[in-house]
Amino acid sequence: MSESSKPVVGIAWMLASGLSFVVVTGVVRYLGTDLPAVQSAFLRFAWGVVFLLPALMSLARTGIPAGLARAIVLRGAVHTAAVTLWFFAMARITVAEVTAIGYLNPVCVTLGAALLFGEKLAVRRLIAIGVALIGALIVLRPGVRVIEPGHWAQLGAAVCFAGSYLFAKSLSGKMPAGAIVGIMSVTVTLGLLPFAIWVWVPVSMVQLAWLAVVALAATSGHYCMTRAFAVAPISVTQPVTFLQLVWASMLGYFAFGEQVDPFVLLGGGVIIGAVSYITWREAQLKRRAVTPGVGAGKL
Repeated sequence: MSESSKPVVGIAWMLASGLSFVVVTGVVRYLGTDLPAVQSAFLRFAWGVVFLLPALMSLARTGIPAGLARAIVLRGAVHTAAVTLWFFAMARITVAEVTAIGYLNPVCVTLGAALLFGEKLAVRRLIAIGVALIGALIVLRPGVRVIEPGHWAQLGAAVCFAGSYLFAKSLSGKMPAGAIVGIMSVTVTLGLLPFAIWVWVPVSMVQLAWLAVVALAATSGHYCMTRAFAVAPISVTQPVTFLQLVWASMLGYFAFGEQVDPFVLLGGGVIIGAVSYITWREAQLKRRAVTPGVGAGKL
């Protein structure tokens, strides 16, 4: 493979990642409110534990490095809250709105890195963050329409996913990537278990199978994203993620009869543009990026 072809390969992997995450949102939207959000999230992560058994078996042999247990538990708690809020939002607002608001994840990570790790925020980055927040206001349009509980839940999910990513950042380099993902699946499954039992309703085999598809698609999305980041700069692959919003809008329109909201597309475009600028600026300055690609804070 020639060096010049790597950006093209990275874009292809990111396209595949976006399609995988659209499958995740589509299936969860299809399941709707038949299952409580926390129960759906529990079953999705229980499937994830099954799929990640090889990595977990390797972790069981080597053990968890000393001093990391607290960060692992805290990450599990934050991610538990994130996925519960995400499942709640996905069943109540449009697929496009969930996708557009989810683009705020990297912005929350950037702010969190500044607050927790002392990362410096240059004026240009602050302006980009402000632009991203304007994009969020375009999507939500407070005062023009009612902000539903699903919108608030997705905003909360964006913040919690950012927290999860920051904990993952603190663990990276100290544990293998597969082990980090595997132990997260275990901690989230355990964290969701008591709440899932509390609200448990009967589950059909069809629903169980669909949630297995969610787990597979989410795993595929993260794998494709990792491959994309490995062969091309984030500044190249980042803009491609806007297509995920286009696909989500099409899915909502054709599969669920959701109207395409031009303000959601516009706001999502503004957010992704701001995030793309932040990652491009990081690449230009040759600093270690603290802003993850859009989708890094996914299920």
